[in-house]
Amino acid sequence: MLRDPTSSGLLLAATLAALAAPGATQAQTDTTLYRAAVLRIDTPGPMPISRLSLPAADAGFAGGNLGTADNATTGAFMKQSFETESLAIAPDALASEMERLLGEGVQWFVVLGDSASVQQASDLAGERAMVFNATATDDALRGENCRANLLHIAPSDAMLSDALAQYLVWKRWSDWFLIEGSHPQDRALGAAYRRAADKFGARITTDRVFEDTGGARRTDSGHVQVQAQMPVFTQGAANHHVVVAADHSGVFADWLPYHTWDARPVTGSAGLKPVTWHPAHEAWGATQWQSRFEKLAGRQATPVDFQVWTALRVVGEAATRTKGGDFAALRDHILSPEFSLAAFKGQKLTFRDWDGQLRQPILLASDLVITSVSPQEEFLHQTSHLDTLGIDRQETTCKK
Repeated sequence: MLRDPTSSGLLLAATLAALAAPGATQAQTDTTLYRAAVLRIDTPGPMPISRLSLPAADAGFAGGNLGTADNATTGAFMKQSFETESLAIAPDALASEMERLLGEGVQWFVVLGDSASVQQASDLAGERAMVFNATATDDALRGENCRANLLHIAPSDAMLSDALAQYLVWKRWSDWFLIEGSHPQDRALGAAYRRAADKFGARITTDRVFEDTGGARRTDSGHVQVQAQMPVFTQGAANHHVVVAADHSGVFADWLPYHTWDARPVTGSAGLKPVTWHPAHEAWGATQWQSRFEKLAGRQATPVDFQVWTALRVVGEAATRTKGGDFAALRDHILSPEFSLAAFKGQKLTFRDWDGQLRQPILLASDLVITSVSPQEEFLHQTSHLDTLGIDRQETTCKK
């Protein structure tokens, strides 16, 4: 287990030790304390294709530090303090750490892990706490596996695929060559792209599965093998405007640009990607956020950092609006139509009441620039433009 050395506990060390009672407590100074935890579930796995894809040691934690600091800045005027404990743990330590933190009165958990870890954390929390899913994109986690105490900061596969699909259809690049990985999460993302194609009128002209044989990310010879394989693998595809890659596992997508048989743009898991955040994002005051993050962390922000920051800012915003520190009051406000959060995305973000998903614009980014932002204005919705992305009310299978 790793405790983040830059945890906001150090940032806010002042009088927090005196505020150790469960939940949000009232000290002699009449300051209300809000306690949160960021739990990163580190699962062993193969190395990524490129060393540039290696995550930072403080991945997610740095976003949490900034979120806690931002909450403290606002809270200082309202006699509110915020404390966040950041932990990197193995999957088998999740239950014991959750129980310890719940016993110490933590009521807000930000979980960075796969779908199974998020579900486990939610079940352990029960009615005692709220859990924010910061990384898992599985549509099933918002559908048949949804939970009443679980809110999703990470966008779903359906949101990500819809965001890209809208742009491609608007560009009239509506004929797609879909390539998906062989792992379950890749197949789920592939299904989301098929759904998006049907939803927005695109056509998948060729559909192929790239089988992971285990060599693509481990050795130089494996790299050479995959690089040489790509032209042959993509040969003979029916006429298409773009390649759409569904590769959550990071096995093959980065080898597609400039290696396909036909000269076509690559999108999805490589090339033009749908993301929540990107270092090139500058609109709507984002440059100010980027600068503050880089000053604090000494590196550029990633989507995971932004998603953890957003989760903690949800707590801070609710604290500002409700005051008093009552957990039920904060939870009910977050889940209510009155809640919204400004997050440098051009419009305020809110939660869907049917599945707990945070509505938010999705950036479409290449290496150095933001190409576009979805939803595209040409796609309309009867209640919220943002609900053109992802699973709508009438489609949901969530039964909380």
